[in-house]
Amino acid sequence: MTKKRIGVIGSFVWDVIYGRDPLSPAVEEWGGIAYALSGLDAALSDEWEIVPIIKVGDDLAVRAAHFLSTLEHLAPDAAAIEVPYPNSRVELRYYDDERRSEILTGGVPGWNWSGLKPVLDAAKLDALYVNFLSGWELDLDTTMLIRQHFSGPIYCDLHMLAWAVQPTGLRTLRPIANVREWCGCFDLLQVNEDEMTMLAPDPMALAATALHAGVRSLVVTLGKRGAVYFAAPDFDRIDDLREARPLGASFGPVRTSLVPAESLGSTDPTGCGDVWGATYFSRLLAGDNLNAAILAAHRAAARNVDHRGATGLANHLRGKISLT
Repeated sequence: MTKKRIGVIGSFVWDVIYGRDPLSPAVEEWGGIAYALSGLDAALSDEWEIVPIIKVGDDLAVRAAHFLSTLEHLAPDAAAIEVPYPNSRVELRYYDDERRSEILTGGVPGWNWSGLKPVLDAAKLDALYVNFLSGWELDLDTTMLIRQHFSGPIYCDLHMLAWAVQPTGLRTLRPIANVREWCGCFDLLQVNEDEMTMLAPDPMALAATALHAGVRSLVVTLGKRGAVYFAAPDFDRIDDLREARPLGASFGPVRTSLVPAESLGSTDPTGCGDVWGATYFSRLLAGDNLNAAILAAHRAAARNVDHRGATGLANHLRGKISLT
């Protein structure tokens, strides 16, 4: 059986985490796109395989290759792209269950269109998942060209696009320019509550901009409170994206709802948003409707809290014991 292929654009990050357990020393482990890859691996149906379109610094290339080799849905021709730069490393310091500071060092350069287009063409993708984990994986021009040249569904977690890196490496929130143009590049869009404030004054304002630009579902994740979604009136399943419509067209009222989260523990919230979005998109690709996909994402995020780091996470999300 020829499998469908989902491309993944993001960044491998090596995390050093403080304060998650005040009585324990700092923990070092994979972070960044590794959480999303784990979520995809656990939630995708067997008709899909994962094609990472991810650069990794030569200092962590071997470790990244080993991590990828543990994924059950990895495409047989897939591999990270080693580049001669120090890989991203992030120092995380937790102040409570959800609030933290991040200090970034290293970082591989983002994609330009001339470098990315042949990789996309060779990947032969049916869907694309984008997660801004450095914040510079793609610039707006390159992202707009992806949208022009790729007709399959595109999911995006804007995440670190809304964060600047100060000279000390500390990440701080920053407003995102050209919000409508960014929104027009994606079918499905995810932001968290803090990031949303860098795009619009409130969720309804962002939803109006995003859906008018062509986004069919916007989700604002709210941590322990769950998630609010805003869906175009003609969207409930991934197959609805095949129905072409004029830009900005409206066929009825926008659907919106707060979907409460499952009860979360306080062991390790790192990566919950990444697991959430990867699971949500995976279940839509598997044929679930919007509400069922959100509930599956909530369950996965709640399960992620009970696992430290991304190593072995996919098996944990499946309910298996990891031997990795």
